[in-house]
Amino acid sequence: MPVNSFDNYPMSWKPDKKALKRPFYYSIASLLEQDIINGFLAPGTKLPPQRELADFLDLNFTTITRAYKLCEFKGLIYAVTGSGTFVAPNAARSITISTDKITDCIELGFEASFEQTNGIVAEVIQKVADKSYLEKLLNYNDPTGIPHQKTAGLNWMKSFGIHADQEHIAIVSGAQNALAITLTALFEPGNRIATDLYTYSNFIELAKMFHIQLVPIPGDQFGMLPNELEKQCCQTKIHGIFLMPSCCNPTTVMISDFRKHELAVVIRKHHLILIEDDIHAFLTAGIISDYQQPIFNLLPEQSVYICGTTKSICSGLRVAYMVYGDALRENILQAIFNVNVKTSSLDAEVITELILSGRAHEIVFQKQQLAQSANNMYFEYFPLSKPVGHPLSFYRWLSIQEHYDAVQLETDLKRRGIRVFHSDRFLSGPTTPNKYLRVALSSTNSLDELKIGLETLKQYLG
Repeated sequence: MPVNSFDNYPMSWKPDKKALKRPFYYSIASLLEQDIINGFLAPGTKLPPQRELADFLDLNFTTITRAYKLCEFKGLIYAVTGSGTFVAPNAARSITISTDKITDCIELGFEASFEQTNGIVAEVIQKVADKSYLEKLLNYNDPTGIPHQKTAGLNWMKSFGIHADQEHIAIVSGAQNALAITLTALFEPGNRIATDLYTYSNFIELAKMFHIQLVPIPGDQFGMLPNELEKQCCQTKIHGIFLMPSCCNPTTVMISDFRKHELAVVIRKHHLILIEDDIHAFLTAGIISDYQQPIFNLLPEQSVYICGTTKSICSGLRVAYMVYGDALRENILQAIFNVNVKTSSLDAEVITELILSGRAHEIVFQKQQLAQSANNMYFEYFPLSKPVGHPLSFYRWLSIQEHYDAVQLETDLKRRGIRVFHSDRFLSGPTTPNKYLRVALSSTNSLDELKIGLETLKQYLG
């Protein structure tokens, strides 16, 4: 029998005892999952302590522990040492960000890459189609990239500070594909990866799929706080860390050079695997005075460096470069073969031709100019948010009042003809009182269309 009477005792969750079946831990986990999915337990809800729930259900404490662990494994809940267990912010919905078939709606949600430069890419595709070795680009050979394509990729990354050889680079089908390969190759279900509190929403979804727990680490204007990372590493076993140092998606924060060195010390000490998604390096290297080098250079043997070309060159050609240390090489190659079989040599050849011909640099310059114009327009409408984060970011992080409900806000704005994403989509940990919108600046067809979208957003926010 329970030690205490629970007739009038307030508990955030009281599962139906009559619905329990053996094995009890699995039954409790199923009831908890259903109540979360059905909306009976809101994101951020603090669940009953394990001993309290065990007493209520008249079960062993370890049974509750196993049930909570199973739900934590699925990404439904998370534990904070010393504070308790909470419903995950995005447990009940998919937060994957992709293009929708929306008519009469201005896109300020999905982050495209200023598609106005695709005419240059189309010209180069015609040139590639005329190459004498076109047919050789259509077979199964060179699954990680043809040697001259790898050379072009290494040359492209030199300006970012990457120096590697052909044995430690692979060409894959975009940065998202690179992240999936990395998680497949180097992590196991139940492993923990440290991330920024607000991080790339599609990485959050990948972690859910692979049953990997994300550990949110606070940060400041210079990036993730090393002392907070150190504290978490001492409290629990963390296996990896995910960072977007050149321009964090969604916050636009750039990790300063001194902070990179501080983080590298902690990463090295605790033997973490660094996943460095540097897709925005082309906006930072050689432009921002503080930029010196990627974190990869500070600990290459325990790092995977990902350089996507979808934002810098062309989003429709799914090409990214993965650079890795020798200790990680075998596992990554095996994962590439198992996941991709091979990357499209045709797509990689187009990117290669763009790099070797100099047209890629022309595209980057145009995108930088477009980004500058879009940011200038944004700050005309929202001047109080300046200056924050990367000055040429393809998106902005707009602080809003905390009373807005995330789903309702996105729905209201869509009815008004614009799509914008609430900060709750990007939460890797507990809900915070601070609320934001990620406003994409790179997806409209023109500055005139962007202007209409920003005017509508400002009117809605009042």
